[in-house]
Amino acid sequence: MLEEKNDNLQDADGSVDNNPQEAVMTENQEVAEAREENDNVIELSPEELADDTLIVENDHEMATNAIADSNAEESEDETLKDRHEIPMLNYETLSMDELVAELEKLTTVEKVMSVKDHVEEIKAAFLSKYNHFIEEKKDEFIAENPDTTEEFHYHLPLKSRFDQLYSVFKDKKNTHFKSLQTNLKSNLETRLAIVEELKELINPQENIKDTLKTFNELRERWKNAGSIPKDKYNHVWNNYHFHVENFYDYLHLDREARDLDFKHNLEQKQKIVARVEELVNEADVNKAFRELQDLHRIWKEDIGPVSREHREEIWNKFSDLTKQMHDKRETLYEKQRENEVENLASKQDIIAQIEVLAQEKVAVHAQWQGQIEKVEALRTAFFNAGKVPSEVNEETWAAFKTAVRNFNTFKNSFYKDIKKEQQDNLNKKMELVTKAKALQESDDFTATTPIMKQIQEEWKQVGHVPRKYSDKIWKEFKEACNHYFDKLKAQKSEANDEEVEAFDKKKAYLETLREFQLTGEHKEDLDAIKLHIETWKSFGKVPFSRRHIEGKFNKILDALFEKLSLSKKDSEMMRFANRMDQLSGMDDSRKLENEKIFLMRKIDEVQSEIFQLENNIQFFANAKKDNPMVLEVKKNIERHRESLDLWKEKLKQVRNLKQA
Repeated sequence: MLEEKNDNLQDADGSVDNNPQEAVMTENQEVAEAREENDNVIELSPEELADDTLIVENDHEMATNAIADSNAEESEDETLKDRHEIPMLNYETLSMDELVAELEKLTTVEKVMSVKDHVEEIKAAFLSKYNHFIEEKKDEFIAENPDTTEEFHYHLPLKSRFDQLYSVFKDKKNTHFKSLQTNLKSNLETRLAIVEELKELINPQENIKDTLKTFNELRERWKNAGSIPKDKYNHVWNNYHFHVENFYDYLHLDREARDLDFKHNLEQKQKIVARVEELVNEADVNKAFRELQDLHRIWKEDIGPVSREHREEIWNKFSDLTKQMHDKRETLYEKQRENEVENLASKQDIIAQIEVLAQEKVAVHAQWQGQIEKVEALRTAFFNAGKVPSEVNEETWAAFKTAVRNFNTFKNSFYKDIKKEQQDNLNKKMELVTKAKALQESDDFTATTPIMKQIQEEWKQVGHVPRKYSDKIWKEFKEACNHYFDKLKAQKSEANDEEVEAFDKKKAYLETLREFQLTGEHKEDLDAIKLHIETWKSFGKVPFSRRHIEGKFNKILDALFEKLSLSKKDSEMMRFANRMDQLSGMDDSRKLENEKIFLMRKIDEVQSEIFQLENNIQFFANAKKDNPMVLEVKKNIERHRESLDLWKEKLKQVRNLKQA
């Protein structure tokens, strides 16, 4: 700071080092000339008169200059001093919805420049996520429509909301800047006028007390003069401070007043040094450094100089403590840079994992869903990993986008094939819908019901169809099937009344049949039994829960057949024919099919037995014809052949029933 720099230019006896230096300010030259005319005014060297052309060569001055530059920036716009009241979040880790919510919150802040950096960070984070999102949607669109000439468009309402909020912020910022420029220009003129008035104070003809009063008034006006342009800050302040120094040197004419002011200034600066000593141990380095900036501003702008004997000592203390704070801040920044390097390694590892997933061959949809979930988790981890060094930020982001794009291309290639398969499935299901609609009004329930059930089974076997058609086509199919089966249910409801009536008739007829007696005339008795069977069948089906009555009827028939002098085969076939007729009358196709399978199995078993017996008899080729064992085998073969004929006859009847 120039105040302390000038302090160190003069020796203890007040002499100066007269090393030449160019580019001295005009107003400083005027003051120097005025001093030459007054023997009581100490002459200053050109180095003391220098503006901000002094060369900074040590760490202490580097630290203080860093703060001076920051204060110059904040002096231009007072709202910047409050920018630290709002915490800077890690906006990269927030979702687009959360970013828009944060932007909406910040646009309500009156001091627009205090949130400028926050808004720009939000903008960068939102646009990177939005652009990545749009790229993915575009890849999906191209994958689903490879041959289209239609231009890709995608509307995200959240983006419109973001643009609206950001526009509000820009309008507020532009309004602020217009007002700021006007105020800065006016404040600059005021401060320059104060400097001119300070020049005129050095007048031996004026009463020192009146001059001192005017000087204090000028200092108060300076403190309240407001912000000025950043590029003018150091120049104007140096001029002001230079003339304040001149005035204090001039005050040696009234040493009592000067020394009193020096003492007050020293006490104020000692308090600042004591506070900075506390800040050195503050855990929150950034918070401490921000307060240090304010203390430098107070030291520089609000507090005047101290006596020459204390100037170097108090400044060196303040400068040393500033250097310590600066070093702590640099250590913090170095730690942050180390964290950024660690974050870079994490993000590079995430990118590598995505690149691996972009090459793993996956054959089924369920596995692809797992791969997609992995990539989504890695994307979230990437955004949550934190900042990376600024010099590799764009490169890292580009590598991440490329890895995700490659994965999406690989995924879309798979789903392109799936789409063709789903289109084929759609065609198959549309055919089934057509069939179902064609049969939904059918009244031939016996013939149509099995077909409708078969259509439903085929529907289950067909795979997925494109999602945009699935609900519609399923609704059409379900409505056609429901319409038919509702009709079937209604028909069965009507049939139930008929079945109950049939049961009542069969129950009454069963009592009559119990009293039936055979006459002993074979043909007459056989015709009578057949007539009973036909009469029984004519009554129709009975309710499922009352089918036990059929068993009672069969028992009576069995008893009659026992008494009737029929061959075993004829008796068996009549019983079997009656039972099959009952199954056929009940529309029990499943039991008929089971009966068919059973008969075919029995035929195979009997044929195998016959084949085995015929093989066995070959061992007795040379035996006598009346050999007991040979005769037994031949009888056994004959019995099996009779049994085979019976099974075949039964199978023939079942097949005839199924074809009817």
